[in-house]
Amino acid sequence: MFGLAGLFARWVQLPAISITFGRVLFSSAALALFMFVRKESFIIADRRDLRRLVCAGVILALHWWSFLRSIQLSTVAIGTITFSSFPLFVTFLEPLVFHQRLKPRSLVSAVLILAGVMITIPSFSFADSAFAGILTGMVSAAAYAVLAVMNKGFAEKYSGTLTAFYEQATAAAVLLPFAAVQRMRPSVADIGLLLLLGVVTTALAHTLFISSLKYLPAQLAGVCSSMETVYGILFALLFLGEIPSVREIAGAAIIVGTVAAAQILEAPGSDRITERNKKNAY
Repeated sequence: MFGLAGLFARWVQLPAISITFGRVLFSSAALALFMFVRKESFIIADRRDLRRLVCAGVILALHWWSFLRSIQLSTVAIGTITFSSFPLFVTFLEPLVFHQRLKPRSLVSAVLILAGVMITIPSFSFADSAFAGILTGMVSAAAYAVLAVMNKGFAEKYSGTLTAFYEQATAAAVLLPFAAVQRMRPSVADIGLLLLLGVVTTALAHTLFISSLKYLPAQLAGVCSSMETVYGILFALLFLGEIPSVREIAGAAIIVGTVAAAQILEAPGSDRITERNKKNAY
């Protein structure tokens, strides 16, 4: 489901800002309905946490807009490859925020990820739309890295669904004026696609991912999610006819391989599910 998200930048005939607004609008509405049915509380007692969630929502809006805009400027492959480089930024953000020592292994991973991105660049010219797409995609990756670090603090206090709802509802509120300025009139088909993007590939996908963490180690779930780039490229080939270049395939292989290896090595033996969790998963 995550891998399908990038294709909507091509399917929906609207600017990236309008697509992003539709995505978070339908997603936050679906999450609100989900929480209401499950009788989950919407209350955030700590005002500081509420302000942080609002800030995270603004960053989320920037992340998803730049991700979709990157694809519109270049290809689905470039958009997903550059987005998957977010661990590069997390490597340097986490030590600053959590006052941790920068690990040599993390530094090596960051260098390899950067090398993977550099390989995908066809030319260093702003006249090249692919180069502009890569730069925009790196903005998306940097924004997601900040969001990931912020969400790490929320995870200890609130459910993933509650956090996602506040962030996406805030993103919808922030993007509303920008989407309104566009004065676009989406077709019935566009609205249907935005509904699919918001409910299925966003709200449902994130809920399933969060739920999987009850049964799987975080590192194993992270390895699975890092395959989003591979799925995105395959879906673009199947549904859009976008054939990735040798550069893009090489860059994706380096980045995905580095991210997966780093997550596996971070917690040796994390791929072993306990017998109790295995029974629950079945």
